[in-house]
Amino acid sequence: MAFMEKPPAGKVLLDDTVPLTAAIEASQSLQSHTEYIIRVQRGISVENSWQIAGLSLPLPPKKLIGNMDREFIAERQKGLQNYLNVITTNHILSNCELVKKFLDPNNYSANYTEIALQQVSMFFRSEPKWEVVEPLKDIGWRIRKKYFLMKIKNQPKERLVLSWADLGPDKYLSDKDFQCLIKLLPSCLHPYIYRVTFATANESSALLIRMFNDKGTLKDLIYKAKPKDPFLKKYCNPKKIQGLELQQIKTYGRQILEVLKFLHDKGFPYGHLHASNVMLDGDTCRLLDLENSLLGLPSFYRSYFSQFRKINTLESMDVHCFGHLLYEMTYGRPPDSVPVDSFPPAPSMAVVAVLESTLSCEACKNGMPTVSRLLQMPLFSDVLLTTSEKPQFKIPTKLKEALRIAKECIEKRLIEEQKQIHQHRRLTRAQSHHGSEEERKKRKILARKKSKRSAVENNEEHSAKYSNSNNSGSGASSPLTSPSSPTPPSTAVEHAPF
Repeated sequence: MAFMEKPPAGKVLLDDTVPLTAAIEASQSLQSHTEYIIRVQRGISVENSWQIAGLSLPLPPKKLIGNMDREFIAERQKGLQNYLNVITTNHILSNCELVKKFLDPNNYSANYTEIALQQVSMFFRSEPKWEVVEPLKDIGWRIRKKYFLMKIKNQPKERLVLSWADLGPDKYLSDKDFQCLIKLLPSCLHPYIYRVTFATANESSALLIRMFNDKGTLKDLIYKAKPKDPFLKKYCNPKKIQGLELQQIKTYGRQILEVLKFLHDKGFPYGHLHASNVMLDGDTCRLLDLENSLLGLPSFYRSYFSQFRKINTLESMDVHCFGHLLYEMTYGRPPDSVPVDSFPPAPSMAVVAVLESTLSCEACKNGMPTVSRLLQMPLFSDVLLTTSEKPQFKIPTKLKEALRIAKECIEKRLIEEQKQIHQHRRLTRAQSHHGSEEERKKRKILARKKSKRSAVENNEEHSAKYSNSNNSGSGASSPLTSPSSPTPPSTAVEHAPF
């Protein structure tokens, strides 16, 4: 094997989509500055946390005089905490390599571009017809996936894109099946799938080549961005927010749903739908990155649907991700949070109906509709698709069975993660309720009532004993006497100790 003759064994077990949270725990004044100590946590487990020190952030503004005062340091700590909260809760920023390297230097210390270049160089040893034009730096959101602009030596004007990625935590295919399926991708022909020109893989990574499209992706159209620009620059803070025309929404949505149905019917897991994975070719949408599920890479929207236990299959993941995509096409931006309580005015109520079926509280709680059901909804049912290209994607029976087993493993890991998040949420809610001011007041009132009740019961018990020992003629009780003592008269006497 010329491509990476001695690859590192195994897959990357770390899921880069698990959110990192950061809390400033303390500060210490050094000679000329203040150092803040931050505790970073991955996911919901407190055990999976660590400290970092030496914070250098541009906000809030500096103070030249009195910057070592205790009050100023405490105030500045609040500002820096708010700044960290904004970064870690922003979906694009939180997945940025620089943020990951700062918050988790132990897991993100490698130079991933250099690693990719080394492995791509190995590939060129056996495939000399290809040549790198330039690296396409940070055009994608994945830290461990790199892109290069390519050309064929005997066709110097033609441009292609090479993508390289290592294996992720959801890679459950055997090495043999994995390599066979990767090499099968160039044979996949569908009017709404962007064709793979070349594909190869080994035990630890995969390399694919596609034609370069200077018009870019659906997300580039929505954000009016240049395809070669870095992901953060293109999408994090757009100058103008504007959705697409209704007819574009209907046509693009129908095309995407058709290709999702095709993959679902074939038993091919996808789970990676978002606007950057849809290439625009004229008025036609073509799906990208079918290899991601084979590589075991986690989904762009995993941190969203991992919160909802009813979204637990790759098919339902695709439908939920389609809701995100439709929202972005409609409003020109992603939703602020999911589930969405209410939707802004849309070009048609038919759009809102689909959004409600995929992103609303009820949908997330009760489950997603099928792709076939979405195709029947008024927004897409009257769209006429004109294509003469016949879909072709022959997957051998043995590989279909391998895909089915891998799909079940991917879903099993998701369900386990959702279960842990659900249990953590219940525990947190119970602790929060137990520690609330109103609950503390209730407990104080109950404690007082219990104390009073106990005091009353003690008094009654004491009174009853006293009454019994001083009964005035009922004969119901008598003071204790020794066997040799005479029985006292039935008149009341003062109780005296024996």
